[in-house]
Amino acid sequence: MGRWRPASFLLHHITTAAKSLALNPSFSSKPLHLSNRSRPTYHFLSLRRFSALPSRVPVDTDEFDSEDPHSCQNYGFGVQEDEDTGKIPVKAYFLCTSINLKSMQADNITYVLPPTSRSSNYIALRYCDTRSETTGRGVKKKMNRCRYMVVFQYGSAVLFNIDDHEIDSYLEVVRRYASGLLPEMRKDDYAVKEKPLLVQDMQGGPDYIVLKTLDTDSIRIIGSVLGQSIALDYFVSQVDGMVEEFADINRGMEKTGTFTMDKKKLLQLVGKANSNLADVILKVGLFERSEIAWRDAKYAQIYEYLREEYEVAQRFGNLDFKLKFVEHNIHFLQEVLQNRKSDLLEWCVIGLLSIENVISVYEIVRDSTA
Repeated sequence: MGRWRPASFLLHHITTAAKSLALNPSFSSKPLHLSNRSRPTYHFLSLRRFSALPSRVPVDTDEFDSEDPHSCQNYGFGVQEDEDTGKIPVKAYFLCTSINLKSMQADNITYVLPPTSRSSNYIALRYCDTRSETTGRGVKKKMNRCRYMVVFQYGSAVLFNIDDHEIDSYLEVVRRYASGLLPEMRKDDYAVKEKPLLVQDMQGGPDYIVLKTLDTDSIRIIGSVLGQSIALDYFVSQVDGMVEEFADINRGMEKTGTFTMDKKKLLQLVGKANSNLADVILKVGLFERSEIAWRDAKYAQIYEYLREEYEVAQRFGNLDFKLKFVEHNIHFLQEVLQNRKSDLLEWCVIGLLSIENVISVYEIVRDSTA
């Protein structure tokens, strides 16, 4: 029995301990709680320096400088997200017909982002500031806010993450280098949402686009399509004005059978139609492939989606159709003016021949009486 004594002693010790736990209510089972400090804190938008390579864009980020264990809690998982939560406002403006980008870049070199393509018809600028805020619990929170502006040589400016009350100050910077300012500025609104957990690189939405990551090249791609779209609106309005003018002329011809336009006015309309078409193709670069989109399929997807969303190709097709209508009317009126000129010359010739005949008859009569 001596060899069983240690085993019997161990069994007696385990039984005694179990009874003591059952009789002690303070050892009731409780759910296990992880320390707040052991929870990972996610900073999806952290401030980085820009380089020639596309870097992630810091828009509004929070940094806490407190030892409060509750300051970094994150209860966002499983909560229904509001449709407008996290939207970065994007506003496109067309305010002039030309912008001196070289002078603008030289005067604002500290804000200019390094280019990532060889395109020279735009520049991208970044404005950042940092401010500290103290919450009611004594938590110091640093807010890093960055705003972006993409300016195009043909007169468009696209603003990212800029509040309405700040827009005029940014547009005033553009106006200093602008020529051919429009009497009425054109505007369009859009928005961008960033979701790092998005499965795809991008996803479309009503009046906004959702991106997995928003970087400087994404801003350039979005800015280029919105800048072209708002410029196309201006040129379409110009052509619509010419179409309406020719429609009035045709209605007048229907009533009177003639028109009163002189040749100088017609030549001005010819020049306006040709210059609008040339500006859309050459200055706006509506059919030039983006080098950034050509280099990376992710940006190509964003580029093609936005062009389809804004119906750029269809709107240019409508513009081209209207220009052909204007061109047809111009040719018709030119022929009418040319016929008028020919008729005038014919009447002049008839008049000269009549005068010559009168003179000849006079000479014959004079010689016969002599």
